[in-house]
Amino acid sequence: MFPKFPERRFSVIYADPPWDYRGQLQHAGVGSGDTGGAARHYPTVRLSDLKKLKVASIADDDCLLFMWATNPHLDQAVELGKAWGFKWATVAFVWDKVRVNPGFYTLSQCELCLVFKRGRIPMPRGARNVRQMVRSERGPHSQKPEEVRRRIEEMFPSQSKIELFARTKSAGWSSWGLEITDL
Repeated sequence: MFPKFPERRFSVIYADPPWDYRGQLQHAGVGSGDTGGAARHYPTVRLSDLKKLKVASIADDDCLLFMWATNPHLDQAVELGKAWGFKWATVAFVWDKVRVNPGFYTLSQCELCLVFKRGRIPMPRGARNVRQMVRSERGPHSQKPEEVRRRIEEMFPSQSKIELFARTKSAGWSSWGLEITDL
């Protein structure tokens, strides 16, 4: 289903997995109809299939994995990071989307970018203690704030970086995914 991984290894891997919602659509409230869902924008992938991706094969011995996790998939994200050969570390970024989405329990306004570690933190380090909270109004479906990528670059300016499940190219990053591949 996916293109072949690159032959090289990276110190920083940034991923926004196409989480499977089993066809569930989002609704903006009574009388507003559906506002879409992941499956309307890109092919979603079951956790069992995401686990089969050999991400460890492109990870340096010392590597960080920054992974976006929607709230309903938080447990799956931790499981996936471990399946890819990483150890759970912490929440790297909390994205305040400014505008809320309806949720089953509370209004959904934030999304988490988790960080996992393989070996040690890649050296040399750049900026330390960058801010965790990112306040940026959400854009098109599933598009993540550019500010997160910028903060990762501040922290690790000289490391090799790849974005998995990429939709656009970013200067200084390799890109891999169904919509774009730049190896």
